[in-house]
Amino acid sequence: DILLAKQALYQLSYVPGASDSWRSSRGVPAARRGSLAVIENGAGVLTDQSTPFAYPAARRSEQLDDYHGTTVADPYRWLEDVDSPETTAWIEAENTVTEAFLAEIPQRGAVRDRLNAIWNYERFSVPSREGTLYAYFKNSGLQNQAVLYVCEGIGESERVLLDPNTLSDDGTVALSGASFSRDGQLFAYATSASGSDWLEWRVREVASGVDRPDIVRWSKFSNAAWTRDGSGFYYSRYAEPTSDAQFKDANYYHRLYFHRLGTAQEEDALIYERADHKDWNFASAVSDDGRWLVIDVGEGTDPKNRIFVCDLDTPAPKVIELLDTADAMYHFLGNDGDQFIFRTTRDAPRGRVVRIGMTDRTPHEIVPETADTLQDATLFGERIITNYLHDAHALVRVFDGAGSLGRDIELPGLGSVGGFHGRRTSTETFFSYTSYTAPTTIYRYEIASGTTTQVFAPRVGFDTSLYTSEQLFYTSKDGTRVPMIISHKKGLVRDGSAPTILYGYGGFDVSLTPAFSPAMLVWMEMGGAYAVANLRGGGEYGEAWHLAGTGALKHNVFDDFIAGAEYLIDERWTSTPKLAIAGGSNGGLLVGACMTQRPDLFGAALPAVGVMDMLRYQHFTIGWAWASDYGLSDDPEAFEALYAYSPLHRLRSGTAYPATLVTTADHDDRVFPAHSFKFAAELQHDQAGAAPALIRIESKAGHGAGKPMSKIIDEAADRYAFLVRVLDMA
Repeated sequence: DILLAKQALYQLSYVPGASDSWRSSRGVPAARRGSLAVIENGAGVLTDQSTPFAYPAARRSEQLDDYHGTTVADPYRWLEDVDSPETTAWIEAENTVTEAFLAEIPQRGAVRDRLNAIWNYERFSVPSREGTLYAYFKNSGLQNQAVLYVCEGIGESERVLLDPNTLSDDGTVALSGASFSRDGQLFAYATSASGSDWLEWRVREVASGVDRPDIVRWSKFSNAAWTRDGSGFYYSRYAEPTSDAQFKDANYYHRLYFHRLGTAQEEDALIYERADHKDWNFASAVSDDGRWLVIDVGEGTDPKNRIFVCDLDTPAPKVIELLDTADAMYHFLGNDGDQFIFRTTRDAPRGRVVRIGMTDRTPHEIVPETADTLQDATLFGERIITNYLHDAHALVRVFDGAGSLGRDIELPGLGSVGGFHGRRTSTETFFSYTSYTAPTTIYRYEIASGTTTQVFAPRVGFDTSLYTSEQLFYTSKDGTRVPMIISHKKGLVRDGSAPTILYGYGGFDVSLTPAFSPAMLVWMEMGGAYAVANLRGGGEYGEAWHLAGTGALKHNVFDDFIAGAEYLIDERWTSTPKLAIAGGSNGGLLVGACMTQRPDLFGAALPAVGVMDMLRYQHFTIGWAWASDYGLSDDPEAFEALYAYSPLHRLRSGTAYPATLVTTADHDDRVFPAHSFKFAAELQHDQAGAAPALIRIESKAGHGAGKPMSKIIDEAADRYAFLVRVLDMA
């Protein structure tokens, strides 16, 4: 979800392209009436003349559930059967209504054309050294999927190793996992179709570009960890689904396997499973010296984990529970023999680096905790490169093996970095730098000398110097200081007239850091401002900041977001009729919760692939894993908290809600699309105002990862066109 949250910002932050008592005194958006044709299909239409929209009819059932003595209606339970003829007809009808509304917006085509033009520039990923070659991804501009290249030297002649665009005609098959063998001669890669989390692993010979016959199926939430000799790799999977509901059924009993090259998957060795813990998930790594298999044992999305190890140099390796209590987060960095080095939050909620031995399992500190949050660390020889967050932007420091600070790596400005990865023996590493107004630039860092050189600087067909970002701080309901970065065209007049998107996430220890988005530039070019709030529930200020937005304290996240909206209005950045809120996934929950708590505060709402039914989320795909942040409705106390903010259950008939465009996808097996289906149906039923309540349902797409560029741009154009209309933009 960390990647998805940041990808949402990149794609358009899940907004008009990206994943609110104030109205009475600050103006109400003008009612906009759509001249929509009657839809003649199995779903029919509503004919209630109290609203200007004819929404598809959605049958209301008598479904009632008892939660600890509280009766809760769920009239659209039937929409959970996403492939039924009735649901299929409803989806078609909803998309027809939404398309009719969007088609009447004259600026829609121009917005799409501008997005295509601005997005059409060459982009590179951070390179890595794989054996004798360098590997990196590149997108020439509007390719649906980035292409993997290899070369002997950066800037020298390159060749394609894998082009995912050739795997499907419409770009809906994506590369979702990649791992080179130790010598760089073999490449394990995973593909996913239509945005699903299900993976299929294959192995390609790097020299010839030819795939071996090996295929590994039904893998999910897994990497591929190669053995030292390249004879095979470790991976994680679930049992093959026994029903057709592979995109709906809950996923339990993750298992760790070893696939030996040249053998059938049925012969793969089961390395580890825990039948007594159906909710444990396993990720694996092989140490640089090849001796240790390190198993990361997680429970749902809780950042606290366990670490188990296997000594692969022994004849019959046994799993040893090195750290058998999930008392903190442990991230394996490397080892010296049987001494393991971790980045951890143990006794350090903002993170530190420690050494833990097989015999002496007491953490011995190497890099101490600081006032900033430690996001990442990599070992290079006796140096440790660390990536910190300072008020939600990057700070990179280099320490020696004893934990003494050597130097800070100078960065161009207030932004984010990625990379700084490699093997312990690497003499160089690469990193990226980006901000809301600076496209991603790639640098090489010489580890011994500390020299930084630019490797790739993209050429965007846009004068980014005309735009600026500034960090602000505001006060939430309980007095907590919350950071926000707002980006806009220089010279923007603060008179409350600027159309503004407020984006947030606030969950699962995810940190929202500055990220460049062509769509964001287009929004600013259109006269808009773009604000990103770093809410509690995220990881910007460490473990305490995360926990302050979980469970019974989840209301803090919504309070922070609402306070951010009030701040933007009070400081005249925008006004209610001009303010849209946006977020995706957990951020979609955020938008749904805030628009139902304060429907008077916002001019528009853009909830994308959101978790909207907080009483039943655990019953679908990997939803149960979110309980560490949310709690479960099975628990009486947790139920009270969930029911108090669950977006689906907070909708009230006769309420004027802001203009809303819900977005989801038919193959989303992360946040099951019925969340959005039921929310949209209930919203349309309850809407008393003139503002539209629409849903856009993408086909052959999932939660967001691997979405083709064409679909990204189309969705961005539709979101912006929607905002042009409902925010009354000139």
